[in-house]
Order: sequence, then structure tokens, then C-alpha cells
Amino acid sequence: MSAFTETAFLKKLAELNSSQQSIQTLSLWLIHHRKHHASIVRTWLRELFNAPEPKKLTFMYLANDVIQNSKKKGPEYGKEYMNALPKAFAHIGETCKAEKLFGSLGRILNIWEERGVYEPKVIEDYRTRLNNKRAEADHKNASTTPPLNDVDERRESKRKHEDGKHRSKKSRTSPTHHEEKHASNVLEHNGDGDESPYVPQGEAPEPEDLIKALISIENSASSDAVVRERIANLPPEISEVSCLSKLEDKEDAQNLAKQVNEAVELLNDYNARLAAEMEERTKLTVMLRDFQAEQKELLAQAEKRLEEFKKKRDKILAVQREIRDHLSNLPDLTQLPDVTGGLAPLPSAGDLFNIH
Repeated sequence: MSAFTETAFLKKLAELNSSQQSIQTLSLWLIHHRKHHASIVRTWLRELFNAPEPKKLTFMYLANDVIQNSKKKGPEYGKEYMNALPKAFAHIGETCKAEKLFGSLGRILNIWEERGVYEPKVIEDYRTRLNNKRAEADHKNASTTPPLNDVDERRESKRKHEDGKHRSKKSRTSPTHHEEKHASNVLEHNGDGDESPYVPQGEAPEPEDLIKALISIENSASSDAVVRERIANLPPEISEVSCLSKLEDKEDAQNLAKQVNEAVELLNDYNARLAAEMEERTKLTVMLRDFQAEQKELLAQAEKRLEEFKKKRDKILAVQREIRDHLSNLPDLTQLPDVTGGLAPLPSAGDLFNIH
């Protein structure tokens, strides 16, 4: 992975786009160079201020990815961004107007709150800065708007009425909190069907935790053959109303009531176990998805490193072949004739200064 310099970071920010691959690639590079976290976050904030409105959202998604995916490596980015985000949210609230941008940032804050990325009071401060600055900007724009004439007022009233109907219809068809939480783990969609930038999945579980969850599922209620056999062998009298007419005395009725109560208790207990199992299986599904995503990411990194090392090996082998070819073309010194020709050796230094 290339070395970190501010110039290289600025180039990567200029090339950054809203695709998942682009955000993840730069995020991994920043996490790798986390020892420069202070300089990185400072540069990120400065470039966010200078970025056009559509790209500010991409900058925020990059920060979101770095904050969430760097937690395992260390708390550096989380702490550093916590100090920079108030300025970022206030700046966006004051300078931006796109509803899609504010909706996406609201979902980011909701995800941070659900996953405990920051304390609730910190997230509430971010939300307040974003909305207050936006409200101040709207108020300022409204104060400078010229008064409407009668025709414009009727048009504006009609537009607000239609917007209200649209919002009411949208609120009736909006997803529940659970659905919104589930959807936050994939690419988000706005009301027009356009894809918003990438929101990373949850933190991948450790292999030991995943193994424990799988073992727990093996001993779940649906695999309890003993209880299932007991339920299958319950007498039909306890579930058939027509059998009540066959009761002959009070003792038979009391025995049947006792059987019914025991069956109800057995079924209630088993249903509760099944409900708990369904919840565990849902959690296991999320764990498996996050674990698989992490493994795919690690595999992609390993394959990339493998390709890099293969290229380095090929270069080394090429140099090795060149050296061998060069050596094979050098003359064999042992085959050269004796150039001294039997001449007397040169005098030594002692001989030169020897005074006779």
C-alpha cells in the first residue's frame, strides 16, 4: 500500500466518487495510515468545506466508513472525527439545501445511535447543529424574499397543499423502524428510486462468537425431538370441542381440564422457545452476513497483495535472468594468456628506499 502524504490524500479525495468501491478503497487506505489520523481528519474537514454540495455527502459517507470500520484497529479516528464533525454538520446545515443530503445524513446519525458509535448526547448535538443551521439559513432566505402578489400566493398555497398530500401519502407508506434498520445495511434508496452512497454493514463478529451462536442453534427448540414427540402424542380430546359431549360425569371433566391445562402449558413453553429461536436465527443471519462480507473483503485484499508480490517476483526473476546472461557473456579469465611473460617482478617499496 502506498505511503501517506497529504498530496497523495488530496489526489485520492479529488478522485473519490459515491460508489461503494471508491469509498471502501479510500477508507481502507486511511485506516492503514491511521497514525496520521490528525492530519487526515484536518485535511478532510478543509476539503469538505471547499467541496461542491453533491460531493459533501460522499465526504460524509467516507467519514462514516472510516469511523465504523476502524474501531477494531483503535479509537484514533473515532475521537478525532468527534471533534471535527460538529463543524462539518454545522457547515452543511448552513450551506446546503438538497433534501436528499439531509435525509441521508439523518440516516447516518440514526445508524450511529443504533450501533452505539457515539453517545446519544453527542449525536443529538450533531443533529441539532445540522438542523439549526439549516433553519437559520431558511429564515435568512425567507427574510430576503420579496412579498408575493395575489396570483403568486394562490400558487404557493396550492403547492404547499400538494406537498402536504405527498408527505402524508409518503408517511403512510414509509417503512417501520425495524425495516429502516434492516435497510441501513445495504445501499440506501430515496423516494425516486436513486441509490444513495454506501453505508457500511455492521461490525463483523469474531469467529469464536460465530461458532458459539451456531452451536446454540443446534440445541434449539426446533431440534428438540422429545418435546415435539410429546406434542404429537397429545390426545385428540383436548383439541376437539365435539368430545365434550362424551363426558359422562364431573370426574371425566376434571381429568380433561387437567390434560388441557398441561397441554396449554407445554405449548406455551414450546412456542416461547420457538420465538426465542427465531430471534437467535435472525441475529445469526446478520452475523453470518457481516462475517462473510469481511471475509470477502479480506480475500480481495489478499488476492491484491498476491498479484503485487507476483509482479515483484517476475521482476526479480527477469533481473536474475539478465545477470546470468551477462555473466555468461563475460570472458573466462582463466583462459587468458599470461601477460607478464616471465618478466621480473616490480621492486617493493623497501627495495626502492634501500640505500646501498
